[in-house]
Amino acid sequence: MNQFTPTARTQVKRLADRGKYDTETVYRILDEGFFCHVGFVVDGQPFVIPTGYARVGDDLYLHGSAASRMLRTLAGGVPVCVTVTLVDGLVLARSAFHHSMNYRSVVVLGRAVAVEDRDEKLRALTAFTESVIRGRWDTLRPVQDNELKQTSVLRVALSEVSAKVRTGPPKDDADDYALPIWAGVLPLRLTPGEPVPDPKLPAGVPLPENVKKYSR
Repeated sequence: MNQFTPTARTQVKRLADRGKYDTETVYRILDEGFFCHVGFVVDGQPFVIPTGYARVGDDLYLHGSAASRMLRTLAGGVPVCVTVTLVDGLVLARSAFHHSMNYRSVVVLGRAVAVEDRDEKLRALTAFTESVIRGRWDTLRPVQDNELKQTSVLRVALSEVSAKVRTGPPKDDADDYALPIWAGVLPLRLTPGEPVPDPKLPAGVPLPENVKKYSR
């Protein structure tokens, strides 16, 4: 599949030219991010919960404690909306009205399915770890059976999906371009700080290269 078919729920209507439906754009955004917001309704009350995620092929995986109300609710088959947003810059215009942000976002609609197969669950957990920091999984001790039992993994098929992207400079009113007001884009990037070792780390354990040179 190279293109998602827009539906009445995923078709971008306002500023429609920002809508993107190709899998390359959608998957690139999902793979750069690792943090999403999950929306669902319980007894008429909307909830939006921040959590981690990982993409494997044409599926999105969520995970957490087996006691999580969100995961238990989603496993029951309620409709779910997952959103991912990457902010690339602040767009500073000559008027407050035209200030904006450069961003890339994805909206996924569907229903979640609980993953019961042990191998699929391990693949998903591997993907979660690798999506946060590449090369980490193979350096860790093996997952224990009791940890698997305490962890729920849900799969959401990537079928009803759209992306929305804004790039470029401010779009001011024509008469405002001559004003002596600085305007442009202030790029924003996710930049790691200095790694802080665990106080209980044994002496002599080196800092891994994938931590030292971390990037998205």
